[in-house]
Amino acid sequence: MKQSIAHIALVVADYDEAIKFYTKTLGFELIADEPQSETKRWVLVAPKDSQCQLLLAKGVGEEQTSRIGNQTGGRVFLFLRTDDFWRDYKDYMSKGVKFVREPKDEDYGTVAVFADLYGNLWDLIEFSKKGF
Repeated sequence: MKQSIAHIALVVADYDEAIKFYTKTLGFELIADEPQSETKRWVLVAPKDSQCQLLLAKGVGEEQTSRIGNQTGGRVFLFLRTDDFWRDYKDYMSKGVKFVREPKDEDYGTVAVFADLYGNLWDLIEFSKKGF
């Protein structure tokens, strides 16, 4: 059996502001933006050549909107692997990305934690040869 994770749903407040953040600020590609109904869209973004994509899912109703920015109870939610930590860290800093934990060298690589536009926490990480 061959399986893979294709998409990860990320609850957002607004499709267009989320698209702008992920494409303009983080440099992701817009893979799809297709209307599904009057209010729902199928929006996929991902880093270039990534096999896994984020499905930007607009929160609807009180329960879903309460999860925007805190899908994991304040734990790091997503891990963005890079081939050049310092290039991307400096680029994101220049674009106003808020880092909530400063860069540090670990056995597995160089890592810093940043918040997306809603407050979800991400690791920006360049794995060492010993890394994952």
